[in-house]
Amino acid sequence: MSETRSAPLHCPYCGEEDLRPNEAGHGAWECHACARVFTVKFNGLLSRAVTR
Repeated sequence: MSETRSAPLHCPYCGEEDLRPNEAGHGAWECHACARVFTVKFNGLLSRAVTR
């Protein structure tokens, strides 16, 4: 598995794109529009496909 991580494209709270890495830890991002700090974590895959 690759160690390369993708950056989030927008803030999950306000939708703005002014994001920068945060010093809080790996995967932490800060939004300069709404002043929130959040992390992005991949939890895994579903054991079966989702049907719609």
